[in-house]
Amino acid sequence: MKYEEYQVQTNPLKPYSRGVSIIGVGATPFMHVMDDPETDGLCEGDLVNNAAVEAMKDAGLDNARQVDFFVHGQAGPSWQMAAETPAMHVANWIGMKGRGNCHHSEACCTGYVALEQAVSLVASGAYDIVLSVTCDMSYSPAIYNKPQFMRASLGESHFHQVLCGIYPRDYTYELHAAGGTHAELWLDQYRRENGLSAEQLDDVLCAMSKTSRRAAVLNPLSLTKQTYEEQAAEFGFDDVDKFLHSKFNPRVATYLRASNMELQADGAAAVVVCASDIAKQYNDHPIEVLGMGHSCLEIGNARLEKYATEAAYRQVRDLTGLTGKDMDLFMTNDFIQPSQFLSAEACEYLPRGEAWQYMLDGRTAYDADRPINTNGGRCNYGHAHGTSGMADIFETVKQMRGEAGKTQVKHPVKHAMLRGYGGGQNLMCIILEAK
Repeated sequence: MKYEEYQVQTNPLKPYSRGVSIIGVGATPFMHVMDDPETDGLCEGDLVNNAAVEAMKDAGLDNARQVDFFVHGQAGPSWQMAAETPAMHVANWIGMKGRGNCHHSEACCTGYVALEQAVSLVASGAYDIVLSVTCDMSYSPAIYNKPQFMRASLGESHFHQVLCGIYPRDYTYELHAAGGTHAELWLDQYRRENGLSAEQLDDVLCAMSKTSRRAAVLNPLSLTKQTYEEQAAEFGFDDVDKFLHSKFNPRVATYLRASNMELQADGAAAVVVCASDIAKQYNDHPIEVLGMGHSCLEIGNARLEKYATEAAYRQVRDLTGLTGKDMDLFMTNDFIQPSQFLSAEACEYLPRGEAWQYMLDGRTAYDADRPINTNGGRCNYGHAHGTSGMADIFETVKQMRGEAGKTQVKHPVKHAMLRGYGGGQNLMCIILEAK
């Protein structure tokens, strides 16, 4: 079955006025703050401080005064932090008193836009060193008019209200769009075009869940600590595949199962960027940002994720001359897990029409030939909404330096691509190069 092809029209990217490199990264574990006595009472200031200080130390900075400008990102400050000027609420925690700053919010694409904002500021020549930090306490939002350490669990009804504030309501209403079904439009198109049965696709989705969980439980910053073998045993299964295909991993839409959906989390992550010509003054492992494609479509556009991904990819491909085939690692927002192979194929990281087989064969695992989401992705590592993209940047930089620990890929990572997606609006494709 063939679908009518559609291309989003975008303008070509222009080269940066000067090169920009990542010199430092930091991240907290993804967690449920309120559920652990060790973390209960933490607030955004605590998490931002931990991530930002780690990033500045990693960059080789002697102190925060070397930072020229501070960028703050959060998916939803009004509902998570009960604050309208969130950057100012955390600036003093990280030594940014008196520094210029700005705040931005692009739903689940915030972490990727956070890098774009910082890079643009340095590329312009206005600043030499910029700190960009994201923090989301999606699982444990603040209570309005109360001190920040007082939190409340996020209920489903509250989260649905949040979604209705993310999506434009003039033409669409998320709850009437049957969220899971709307998210499956690209997946359903892919299944039909490649002649897959529903049963085959179910096998692919469960295989992808296994690959992602295997990586997540090995990552010390991951929300998920339990293997699928352990989880299956709790329900009386000695076979993980039978467990994942059972009623204990129920369908939540036509194809998607519970294991294919995001795990909400709290967390923070940060990056320090500087002009490439001074990067080696601070450390010997800079990662250069070669380009960032960016396209936006609101949720009234069917298969918006597909079309905007293709548009952002074309932009960065045409700018850099590099394709997905040239990449050694692919990281992608997979709060709906099939986005792993759909976006990887759209960005030419996996061969057209073969991504499903790569998933089924385990070839996208951290220790395989075409690794994707080596931290386990949103459905296993956890999803702190706007911070997850920055956590992907953290993971990518660690992989490119050879510092990813137990889930270090088995080949050198010279080039990496990150595909960001958020809230039915922003989509980004970023290419990084190890120097």
